[in-house]
Amino acid sequence: MAEHEPLNELEHAVLERIHEARATVRAPDELRARIDAMRSAPARRARQRVGYRGALAGALAAAALVLALVLPGGSPGAPSLSQAAALALSGPTAAAPASDPSAPNVKLGRDVQDVYFPNWATRFHWRAVGQRSDRIDGRQAATVYYAWRGTQIAYTIVAAPALKEPAAQVRLLNGTELRTLTLGGRLVVTWRRAGHTCVLSGRGVSPAALQELAAWRVPGESH
Repeated sequence: MAEHEPLNELEHAVLERIHEARATVRAPDELRARIDAMRSAPARRARQRVGYRGALAGALAAAALVLALVLPGGSPGAPSLSQAAALALSGPTAAAPASDPSAPNVKLGRDVQDVYFPNWATRFHWRAVGQRSDRIDGRQAATVYYAWRGTQIAYTIVAAPALKEPAAQVRLLNGTELRTLTLGGRLVVTWRRAGHTCVLSGRGVSPAALQELAAWRVPGESH
């Protein structure tokens, strides 16, 4: 008879993702109880190692299914906020866009269907350091990376129509409705601009800092 083996890295990662999701979404009580039992129960002798691994795999599979249903997403076949936020993890594939000649201190020369990326270097010290281009289920998605004091954040704009809004903390700032949540260990702030979905995310940065950046607009510009 074998003792329980420690959870491997992948299992730990899945359980941590579940733990993060519990902060913003509500899974069924039965599933939550099973997850809590896996996390807190002391090691006990298993009847069979195969049986233990099979039960764990089943629980994780059930948890993954529930997360797919309750985490922010769109209608079937539509791109989700989770997909958009995940683009930040892929990293830049090109140099940062230059400043927009028409308004170099406030805009970058990159946009998605005329929705521009801001130049935060002068006002907020966040300097554009790279960019990437992707498509999510046929929609254009552009990401610009900004850095300041060793911390990097990513700003993704997904082409219209806007993605489904997630269940999250809502704050109205400077006329912009911001939704803040955590996905995959990253702080995420999302909002809409001209029918597009904007996603700003990062680690090691406060919700207030991301929200201030998200709600900023060129002086005199309508929301």
